[in-house]
Amino acid sequence: MENMNVVEGRQPVLELFAAGQAINQILVAKGERHGSIHKILKLAKEQGVIIKEVQRSYLDSISETKAHQGVIAYISPIQYWELADLLTKDSLEVLLVLDEIQDPHNLGSLIRTAEACGVDGVIIPKRRAAAVTPTVAKVSAGSVSHIPICRVGNLVGALKELKDKGFWVAGADMAGQVCYRQDLQGKIVLVVGNEGKGLGRLVKETCDFLVKIPMQGAVGSLNAAVAGGILIYEIMRQRDMN
Repeated sequence: MENMNVVEGRQPVLELFAAGQAINQILVAKGERHGSIHKILKLAKEQGVIIKEVQRSYLDSISETKAHQGVIAYISPIQYWELADLLTKDSLEVLLVLDEIQDPHNLGSLIRTAEACGVDGVIIPKRRAAAVTPTVAKVSAGSVSHIPICRVGNLVGALKELKDKGFWVAGADMAGQVCYRQDLQGKIVLVVGNEGKGLGRLVKETCDFLVKIPMQGAVGSLNAAVAGGILIYEIMRQRDMN
């Protein structure tokens, strides 16, 4: 049975770009740079789509059509929300924003925790970040189908819009105040940064304040999904106290 989350072949992939379809990742055979492949790579780079070069034999092994022509694209298994539509929801109190989370397992885990804790929506960027793939959906244990997920072109712009709507924006960063000493009640946005570099500079500057998890061991940081989960639970704990 054909996987509707996978598109194979040069012209079908070009049609995705022409239609404005959200593309999560493109696999390209190593050495392929001529003709329409060059155009696909150019469009992918312009739109911030993740490109992964692999051996042609690997494409052969995963291809369902056996006519991939050196390129396979993965598209989203869900329908993303528009931020404007999310903002029309009633009782919108807690949102999770993910700044360039690139590991699909981290993304899936964070979505699963957010949904389990009653977070009202998750916002991810379109560029330089993992999108909702079948792997993410599986790791989330199906939570992607039960929580609104927005994919925005400008994360800083989205945060500013949320601030205009009365949200406080808290960034997860080791330069911040210990999370349980900070007021995380009311309308709150938690921003979790990239696995390696943390919050981007502009995103960090847009936050109203920063929060951290106290660390006592020899390792000075936590996995992004674990750190995000702890902070989400702290938000829920403070809200449950009232």
